[in-house]
Amino acid sequence: MTLPARISAPPRAATPSAGFSAGLKADDFAALCELVRTLCGVDLAQYKRAQMERRVRTWTQRRGTPDLGEYGKRLRTEPEELDAFLDRVTINVSHLWRHEDQFEALRRSILPELAPKGRIRIWSAGSSYGAEAYTIAAVCRETVPHVRVEIQGTDLDKRMVARARTGVFTPEDARTAPPRMLERHFSPRPEGGWVATPELQRMVRFETGDLLRMPVPAERYDVVFCRNTVIYFTEAVRDALHQRLVKALTPGGYLLVGTSERVADPRGLGLTSPFHFIYRKS
Repeated sequence: MTLPARISAPPRAATPSAGFSAGLKADDFAALCELVRTLCGVDLAQYKRAQMERRVRTWTQRRGTPDLGEYGKRLRTEPEELDAFLDRVTINVSHLWRHEDQFEALRRSILPELAPKGRIRIWSAGSSYGAEAYTIAAVCRETVPHVRVEIQGTDLDKRMVARARTGVFTPEDARTAPPRMLERHFSPRPEGGWVATPELQRMVRFETGDLLRMPVPAERYDVVFCRNTVIYFTEAVRDALHQRLVKALTPGGYLLVGTSERVADPRGLGLTSPFHFIYRKS
């Protein structure tokens, strides 16, 4: 994944707050963040400020508008620039079978344990363009073919959700995929790359949503993937998100995080860690 911090964009006709220009004098970065939140719903204040501000200022310098007040005017009047800005400040780095050892744990231990339930619900939280969700689907098809598996992908960027629904991946997306699994569960495209088979696509559905604000049904999912999502978030935002994800897990369910991430207080959330970067709800 990828950062989930791309929030699905509401209509861009929204009018930014009247205090934008005045706020620039006190804190031009904070004022730009507020403008972006008003225009498209992306809340840059959820990220660690030093890292995000450096990213934003480097970008505006490259675009020839280093003054954040002037750049804000461009964002209000140039939809293409807003798209380019979102592509810069948010990250959608993913590929099929990313961190394969976690999918091996899913195949070898987690799915066989959950299979007797007869139905397994899995949530790919911060699903980006769907590489993680379709990898999960392929592993499930291979490991528990007779179990009903439902996979929900959620991302904050409606453009990524639209791409995920196509099930199409580039050769670069498939660079680490096991060849046998790729050939069994994806079809080659004449123009290059791969597309998920209809069987896989029927297992997965995608939605736009803000993981920190959307309703989270209690004890719905048996497995939650939220990987490479919170590393740029503030600690408070990270901890709030993990609390919500654990709430969504069934008792005995599993939470998988990125290999550079951690749950700050697993015991306080009722979690144990049977595998590296994998937690189980007591």
